[in-house]
Amino acid sequence: MTAIILASGSPRRKDFIKSLGLQFTVISPDVDETPKPNELPQDLVVRLAKLKAEHIAKMHPEAVVIAADTIVVLDGEILGKPKDRNDAKAMIKKLSGKTHEVLTGYTVQKDSISYQGLEKTLVTFANISDENIEGYVSSGECDDKSGSYAVQGLAAMFVEKVSGSVSSVVGLPICQVRALLEKFGITPKFV
Repeated sequence: MTAIILASGSPRRKDFIKSLGLQFTVISPDVDETPKPNELPQDLVVRLAKLKAEHIAKMHPEAVVIAADTIVVLDGEILGKPKDRNDAKAMIKKLSGKTHEVLTGYTVQKDSISYQGLEKTLVTFANISDENIEGYVSSGECDDKSGSYAVQGLAAMFVEKVSGSVSSVVGLPICQVRALLEKFGITPKFV
């Protein structure tokens, strides 16, 4: 049986791989995620996913490594993880009433064989009152989330429309990753 490593500490990514019924280990890669000068958001997420996979694959060439990186982009501006609750409020306020992109770069790699992809999903938020922004941020769900929200949680009440992969917005385009795993002979276990 081929060893599988998820190169991410994200509990949401872990849940997606678990849903495939696969045995895997988690190793969080220690890589520099700083954007390069003038790097486009879509290039950033693809590069970081590849970098994370390569980092772990070098240490474990026998394993199939799954890596991803997700960012929220509004009008060309990357909205990363909030520095604090005030930053989270400002991000949610920016997203209110607008459509933004969620970009997820993903890589599945074994030794030097690597497959990459990019998933772009459009998310439209309703207009959100200051009171609702305050309440949402106070819940703590915004902490450590790109764009300061979790579409699979309380923030779902603000989402008017999603065009693309919902799982990608959560952090891993599981349909696309499943297809890449199958290139290495790894298929979901439905038992």
